[in-house]
Amino acid sequence: MSESPVEVNLIPIEATPESFRDYGQVIEASSDGDKFGPNDAQLDLSRGTPRFYIMRLKDRSFRFSKITHHANVTQCLGSIGGHVWYLGVAKPSLIEDDKVESGSGHLYALPTVEEVRVFRVSGPKFIKLNRGTWHDGPLFRESSMDFYNLELSNTNVVDHTVHDFVKKNGVIFRFESKEDNNTSS
Repeated sequence: MSESPVEVNLIPIEATPESFRDYGQVIEASSDGDKFGPNDAQLDLSRGTPRFYIMRLKDRSFRFSKITHHANVTQCLGSIGGHVWYLGVAKPSLIEDDKVESGSGHLYALPTVEEVRVFRVSGPKFIKLNRGTWHDGPLFRESSMDFYNLELSNTNVVDHTVHDFVKKNGVIFRFESKEDNNTSS
């Protein structure tokens, strides 16, 4: 019989342009007619056909043990209606070297337990993940939620590298929502 994984408790961090900078961008509303600039999503969709769609997710609890990255694309996620949701992340770890190639077409360093964070996303904004950002989510309290998603048409078929923290590190991540913490006062 195998040992149960150790639970690692994470404290959610509010996703702001500053707090999320190492993982990607937080994009908030701008005035119609504003010129393109650094506060707009800096996208890389050059390695395939872009796919923009509404994704319905169900039963996404505040626990995760697997984390994934996409080496070929930036990805954008946002809740329809600006509802509160969470995203587990670790910094991108792609190794950019034209002289070396792995069987999966890219090299990367594995994320460590200590690098994993969870961000709270609220209101009318979306998250742009940098190429190679490790992530799990969206995670949320409701039984289901709709999200818009921008990635490539084949991202989840050919560009979906997964790290399993239970198998490799013996841990599972969990967190409580800010709303849960406020109800006990």
